Amino acid sequence: MRGVAAGRVDIAGPIGQTRRMANAEMLFSLASAAALLGWAILAVAGFLRARAPLVLAARLVAAGLAGLYVVLLARGVALGPGLPEGAGFSTLAGVEALFSRREAILGGWVHFLAFDLFVGSWEAEDAGRRRMPGWVLLPCLALTLFAGPAGLLLYLLLALGWRAR
Repeated sequence: MRGVAAGRVDIAGPIGQTRRMANAEMLFSLASAAALLGWAILAVAGFLRARAPLVLAARLVAAGLAGLYVVLLARGVALGPGLPEGAGFSTLAGVEALFSRREAILGGWVHFLAFDLFVGSWEAEDAGRRRMPGWVLLPCLALTLFAGPAGLLLYLLLALGWRAR
């Protein structure tokens, strides 16, 4: 049992762990909901001429997610138990070890949410400059939401063709 030291049992260990797990679930839910709000804003923005205020709103959501990521990262580095054995970026096994803890998975998820939403906001902004209609942008945004780089690639390919018009 965690918290056994010098013959004492620290019952706050399991309780604290349960509280941390609940907080992680809450942060996961809140971050995911915030990101979906940002994506909904971008979906609407694609059908408006005046996209800039909505793109800015989605970027503010992405910035909030980025801020949450920085807090999670700093908290993990400052208060966490340290890197798991074998963790690193040079091998697939090392990356797997990096994500072997719930806190790291939450941080990675928030990282994805923030970056993908920012990429989607760039797509919406660029599509507005190109006068690309919302019905062309919308599939790119959906694919960027669900498969990040694939959505970006689709947008870039469509944008290349759109420039030729």
